[in-house]
Amino acid sequence: MLNRSKLAAVGLLAAVFVAGGLAGWGGREAVQRDGRGPRRGPDAMVDYLSRELDLSPAQRDSVRAIFARHRPETDSLWARVRPRFDSIKARMRAEIDAQLTPEQRTRHQQLIDQAEHHRREREDSTKGKAGGH
Repeated sequence: MLNRSKLAAVGLLAAVFVAGGLAGWGGREAVQRDGRGPRRGPDAMVDYLSRELDLSPAQRDSVRAIFARHRPETDSLWARVRPRFDSIKARMRAEIDAQLTPEQRTRHQQLIDQAEHHRREREDSTKGKAGGH
């Protein structure tokens, strides 16, 4: 059985692993900024695939249509999974906060607030596009 210091070390290692993954994801997203924040969603994926696979305009249209066709399924799945994901995310944030100084906790909360703001903007933007078509 792990003693308390080993358990704390394993917990810290896991937190660093998660933080590193999030930092890598955030860096990738920052590179893809288009002036409105990180690009995400089907249009960003179509752009990415187009660059990486040199898609023709017809292929881009087909791939975009595939994303649109499957959107209701993915939205439905995400609606079922989101509460569990949010619960895990909240626990992880609390555990990370426990490792931080008061100043770091304040900055951590600012980072979370910024990410939530960008998420809401993306959702509002997506809803606006969906309603406009």
